[in-house]
Amino acid sequence: AIVRPARSWARVAVGVNACVDVVLSGVKLLEALGLEPSEGKNHAVLNSGQDLKEAFAHFMERGAAAERFFSDAEAFQDIARAASEHPAAQLYVGGNAALIGQKLATNPDLKILLCGPVGPKLHELLDDNVVVPPESMQERDEFHLILEYQAGEQWGRVRAPAANRFIFSHDLSNGALSMLEVFVSSLDEFQPDLVVLSGLHMMEGQSKEMRQRRLMEAVASISDIPTDIPIHLELASMTDQDFMSNIVHQQVFPLVNSIGLNEQELLFLTQSASGPHASLASWSGIPDVGVVSDILFWILKEHGKTAERASDLTRIHFHTLAYHILVTVDGHWGNQAAAVAAGARAAGTQACATDTIDTSKVFLKAPLEFVTSHTEAPSKISLNPDEPVVQWHREGISFHFTPVLVCKDPVRTVGLGDAISAEGLLYSEAYPQ
Repeated sequence: AIVRPARSWARVAVGVNACVDVVLSGVKLLEALGLEPSEGKNHAVLNSGQDLKEAFAHFMERGAAAERFFSDAEAFQDIARAASEHPAAQLYVGGNAALIGQKLATNPDLKILLCGPVGPKLHELLDDNVVVPPESMQERDEFHLILEYQAGEQWGRVRAPAANRFIFSHDLSNGALSMLEVFVSSLDEFQPDLVVLSGLHMMEGQSKEMRQRRLMEAVASISDIPTDIPIHLELASMTDQDFMSNIVHQQVFPLVNSIGLNEQELLFLTQSASGPHASLASWSGIPDVGVVSDILFWILKEHGKTAERASDLTRIHFHTLAYHILVTVDGHWGNQAAAVAAGARAAGTQACATDTIDTSKVFLKAPLEFVTSHTEAPSKISLNPDEPVVQWHREGISFHFTPVLVCKDPVRTVGLGDAISAEGLLYSEAYPQ
């Protein structure tokens, strides 16, 4: 039984990445654009329709996911128009901040402020419960085009070995975090009980100098948020280790109270910041619980709040397909068992697109036995189906673990991590310090 949501939040402010996700068959779009099948070729940046079809063929042939920037603004607008008006296209709210806002807005007791580059189409797609400040509105939407292909699908001589997607955009606003200052200045009037921040990963497309300058400005802005308002940072996929190291070491981590991430982001973080198990190149299968908890423990021990360290970080919500772990520094958060269970429930229902967990559509993938650490004397834990949330402690830090009922045939996986973090936050209770 999941206890009721925490009553600590009435108003939540969310920023700053937002866009419209246009999802459609890659082959159908390329045909609609009159682009003939071609040989695959990888392009780091797309400058034309020719580059687009070559890059799409390159990744389709490998069944691999990829994301690229399209440099020509006018050409991109034409492609985005053709894509969004295609009869087979589906348009969704996109961008981590907008997805988190949209998820939280399903709770009628909450008032949500969303700040990000919001164009007319996105505004129309947002829940009525989401308030967008006028300064955050744009004349044009930021479109992210998500070109899907199925396993075995053919385009010319290219045949996809597996289903996947190729994403591209000409997204300047999110890449420059252009709505961050607007977001922070709108908090005075909105008076939120909780701030949720995402979109830092979008800055990877900038030059190193521009990114470093913008990160410093972001840090200055986040520092302006009153310290009695908890801040949750949602991480997303990144590839630049120096940038990640900057976010961890001197800049963002000490300013936020809570972090949400998945197994790829966790491994990348420990590699970038020389943490435990940093020599692990990639996960094989389900991430080892002991390895995951060692890294989570290290983040809070090295970068979290202690008597000696001026950091606000006291909570990490980790999610992977098979299980979730919520880790907190003792004395700062309550309702953890309910929060981690609610996140796991959200994963199962959203992926299957059902209102409640349908047991015929889900299965258990979590390890039924595991050790809690590989760096210190571990305890061994066996899961008990009657008590799905297991907890253990380590030097003033509490771990809450729960398996996930994984959807057998997922309907929609975009924004799943955002939904999990949003739901977990909804049930978490922050103690005023």
